[in-house]
Amino acid sequence: MGNWWRTKAVQWGSKGILAAVLATGVLQLPAVTADAAGTSPDQIRVGLFLDLGSTYKSTTPVVTLSSGQSWSAGVSAASSGAPALVSFGANETAKFSVDGFRVKVLATSDAKTAADAYKKLNATADKPVIYAASTGAGTVYQVYTGMYASQQAANDAAARTAKTAAGQLNGQIPIVTGGNHLSAGTYASEAEAAAAAQQIQASGADAFVAVQPGGDGGSYAVWVGEAADASGLAAVRSAVSAKLPAVTLSEVDASQPVLILRSDAGSSPGSSAAVKHIVVSGTDAKGWITSSGDQIKVAERSGRTYRGGMEISMVNGQLALVNVLPFEQYLYAVVGGEVPASWPEESLKAQAVAARSYAAFQIGSSNKFKVADVVDTTLSQAYNGVASEAPSVINAVDATQGEVLMQNGKVVEAVFSSNAGGASADPTEVWNSGGDAFGTVDSKEDVAAQNGAKTWYHVLLSNGITGYVREDNVKELGTATAAGLAKVTVTAKSTNVRPLPLIQSNVEPAAQMNPGDTAVVLEQVKESGTYDWVRGPYTSAELVKTLKGKTSTAAPSTISTLEVTKRGPSGRAVQIKANGQILDVNYPDMFRSALNGLPSTLFDIVPTGSYTVLSANGTTAKVSGTSDTSVISASGTTSIAGKGTIVMNGDSKARRIEAGEAFLFVGRGNGHGLGLSQWGAKGMADAGYGYQDILKHYYQNVTIVKE
Repeated sequence: MGNWWRTKAVQWGSKGILAAVLATGVLQLPAVTADAAGTSPDQIRVGLFLDLGSTYKSTTPVVTLSSGQSWSAGVSAASSGAPALVSFGANETAKFSVDGFRVKVLATSDAKTAADAYKKLNATADKPVIYAASTGAGTVYQVYTGMYASQQAANDAAARTAKTAAGQLNGQIPIVTGGNHLSAGTYASEAEAAAAAQQIQASGADAFVAVQPGGDGGSYAVWVGEAADASGLAAVRSAVSAKLPAVTLSEVDASQPVLILRSDAGSSPGSSAAVKHIVVSGTDAKGWITSSGDQIKVAERSGRTYRGGMEISMVNGQLALVNVLPFEQYLYAVVGGEVPASWPEESLKAQAVAARSYAAFQIGSSNKFKVADVVDTTLSQAYNGVASEAPSVINAVDATQGEVLMQNGKVVEAVFSSNAGGASADPTEVWNSGGDAFGTVDSKEDVAAQNGAKTWYHVLLSNGITGYVREDNVKELGTATAAGLAKVTVTAKSTNVRPLPLIQSNVEPAAQMNPGDTAVVLEQVKESGTYDWVRGPYTSAELVKTLKGKTSTAAPSTISTLEVTKRGPSGRAVQIKANGQILDVNYPDMFRSALNGLPSTLFDIVPTGSYTVLSANGTTAKVSGTSDTSVISASGTTSIAGKGTIVMNGDSKARRIEAGEAFLFVGRGNGHGLGLSQWGAKGMADAGYGYQDILKHYYQNVTIVKE
């Protein structure tokens, strides 16, 4: 029989450190920027929470902020800064939201009722908040949900919340609220305004203190009502005038930037102290949060702390939170978020220049994120705040301060990825774009990601199950099958047999072995990581599901054959056929998400239900999975203890042919592979290359220009 199966897969295994991989997106090349001089900007705007639909969506109705130093909030309609209107002490926490459509689910003086409603609502998509309003008779707890992008969406939510919190409503009907208010006058101090608001609240109407810019430290007003539309506001006016005829009400100018002061009772009112809840109100209003220590903590962003200040506004009916900070300080966190701070200095410098160039390009020419230049995820660059900073990273950024990659007088959009898998990508293999700065180059230093990686044994158990056991759990028995396949056992009780050669804590093991149990070794591979990797095998049903919506014409309902039919200059897949039909994705790198989230497009597809083997005389034969317990090798067919058919090559590596067709993806690299390979840069730095040599290797026809 033959000496190998038809398509030899890219070699297996690797262990990677780096998780930051630039996500898929359409790259516009060649680079263009308004900053033809190539200088880097002074500031950058980073979107943390923002709703731009399919472009970017990360939302929260409320943000919880604090700072280790004294801090403050202001508001304006301007695009930069505002005087402080509300002050906070060091380590004081406050919540912020924007004035738009919400649902007021219920109001109650019973803290437990409010807490129970909160608990039920918090388990749904209608996220709640509890305000504490002071009246002459005591505290009233008001449970709201939202934000909602439109009045209709809020109407739908009101119907949902009526069912969710039915047990706590006690006859109340959830109502839609919005940003329409009435003013009951202005006051000289916050205390006077609060006292007036309390009198109005005692009559059953909603009233709040609003701080508006102007004068020395702003002025205070009492706002009444929060109607969704003009008719709702008219109803508020009528109700308040009937009960409090002496109160003069005037309609608030919707464009006026104001901070509404409320009290947030948290999820368990009465059990903990309420905190200030600031609502940013006004058409195009922007809340500005600054700290005397220039660092703000955002609880909803994993409790991360960020340099600079925060801008809060409304975009598409949702809260938008943008971190505004000095450009070079942004890079401290980006470089530390993209690569380990322990990497060689020259690789950190290369990353700094690439990251600076990428960000400068976005500021100069991109309007992708509307109110932000970039976002904090790998859709732009990994940005995790000050926790990612380290002295080595700061030194690398400072040592290259202002340096950017230029081509033809324009800043290059210097995209990068984790590991190119031995060869960087050509633009035609990624986003169907072209550009003189990018092309396929050798990246053999990517193998640095394999250093220290564990070896895994791919084993066949007697019950027919196959999987992987790590080398430090394996004991070789010194015996072999008649076909020459080695036998092993394990050294510890309940040793996991993994579906892939890596530890996945969220994936159930394929099986477990105990000392004395034996298994047949099919092959030994390196741990799957950022250089070599294995995914699958995926069944036809799994692939049909993940392909849905990713191709311009419907994929086959059942996939019996799947093959790479065209590759680009670096060997990446640019055309794939299922059952002979082309899977027509928008751009080649989309195959990663279309095929169940593959690390890269530098892969081979190995069918696990059958193999085509090459005989000594050059003829081929297809072998399908059966229940026979046999090994097919160059020396013939041999019986084996276990289940299934095994095909073994001349190097004594073997694969099991499964019953039923499925597809194994065996590949190299992590990310799109375009531009700088982060692991390749590390390998080059380890070999003594300087950062400029590294950059000019991965980006062609560029110059490095310093401001």
